[in-house]
Amino acid sequence: MSEHLDVLVVGAGLSGIGAGYRLQTMTPSRSWAILESRDSLGGTWDLFRYPGVRSDSDMMTLGFPFEPWTDPDAIADGSKILDYLRATAHKYGIDERIRFGHKVVAASWSTPDARWTVAVEHRTERGTELLELTCSFLYLCSGYYDYERGHEPDFPGRDAFEGRVVHPQLWPDDLDVAGQKVVVIGSGATAVTLVPALAERGAEVTMLQRTPTWITSLPRRDRVRDVVQRALPVGAGGAVVRYKNVLTSMAFYELTRRRPTAARALLSKGATRSLGSATMVADHFTPTYDPWDQRLCLVPDGDLFEALRSGRAHVVTDTIETFTPHGIRLASGRELEADVIVTATGLRIKVAGGIEIVVDGERRPTRDLTVYRGMMFVGVPNLAISVGYVNASWTLRADLASRYLCRLLTHMEQHAWRIAVPQAPEGMVGRPLLPLASGYVRRAGDELPQQGDAAPWLMRQNYLLDRRDMLRGDVTEAMAFAR
Repeated sequence: MSEHLDVLVVGAGLSGIGAGYRLQTMTPSRSWAILESRDSLGGTWDLFRYPGVRSDSDMMTLGFPFEPWTDPDAIADGSKILDYLRATAHKYGIDERIRFGHKVVAASWSTPDARWTVAVEHRTERGTELLELTCSFLYLCSGYYDYERGHEPDFPGRDAFEGRVVHPQLWPDDLDVAGQKVVVIGSGATAVTLVPALAERGAEVTMLQRTPTWITSLPRRDRVRDVVQRALPVGAGGAVVRYKNVLTSMAFYELTRRRPTAARALLSKGATRSLGSATMVADHFTPTYDPWDQRLCLVPDGDLFEALRSGRAHVVTDTIETFTPHGIRLASGRELEADVIVTATGLRIKVAGGIEIVVDGERRPTRDLTVYRGMMFVGVPNLAISVGYVNASWTLRADLASRYLCRLLTHMEQHAWRIAVPQAPEGMVGRPLLPLASGYVRRAGDELPQQGDAAPWLMRQNYLLDRRDMLRGDVTEAMAFAR
């Protein structure tokens, strides 16, 4: 007989740990567990080990509201974030609920039984065994990236290159870049993090980008936060700074949407001030698209600009013709010499962790689904996912989703409901889920669910509106219940 739990959480990263806290504090009578496919908690922050890996959001919003971030760095290194997650999980006993080496591969819902049957691959010292668990509610907190591999374009001549080719997602422990010529292909968040970090380790680094990306510099230390924390207790000070940062990021995002020309001018002016060269900004840091049409990259204390200005790193904007035995030949005819090539070419999206979802015998591919409040699916009972914002910290939305789920579970318990399933109105117009033109979003077009044209079917990128609706809104809106 398979084990049954009230709630089964998949993933022990930021979302899963936050979900565990909310479940045990808001619905303490329920049985629950977290399944994690890896051997340790932390999710993204345990997976990514490339040099310089760090947050691309401030830690007062990326951290949990119930456990304020207290380290002096507002933009933190990956190792510090991982330590914070481990300490938080241990402090609240969440780590005792995590089952490591458990990879969920399929989930099948039965309406007559009002439960999910979950197929799990359990990795042991003797090999992999297939387990079966059942649960009343399934909560997927595995993010939307493929943890097994990143995006790797098929570069011409790749096999001819005599050096080493590395993808940041699978960074080797034995790679010493000191004294090496390193070409980093890419211009996104990973590339702009790697370039100054590799230069700091003694490499001669070139960032090779096909097109520029909008980049902004922010201080690694938040001086306003330092003042507030000296004046207020940790909890109150954390809340004040959290909202200060939320409002600041929302204001700039709205500026980019309403007055993109002004936003372009602000970012260009900041880059010119950091680089000391308007020509370099025009040539390499002025994209053709508007800010936040693709994700904005953050560099703490302008470290990328500092590495370029000092000559420890270089940037080239061109397209690749082919790899050669000793580097990369560009469309312009120029050849970049390299001992190591880093393909910081992006991530792959894997919605719902790639789990096969079946409802009453019918397979439900994610591309055919429509989201409800950005966390449930039309026609799929008792299942929620945790997805963060694209224009703000992931945790802001993930925590709202967990708190909304707990409100829904409490309502179901009070009214003896066993099933909750969102139902969309007839004639609702679908639209793309994520408001970005980034490569990883375009590549996932056949996998991503869609959103609707009005609340509660919109995946809004607005924390204040979501906070109002998910913490105080009617949990019965557009929801069908059954016993």
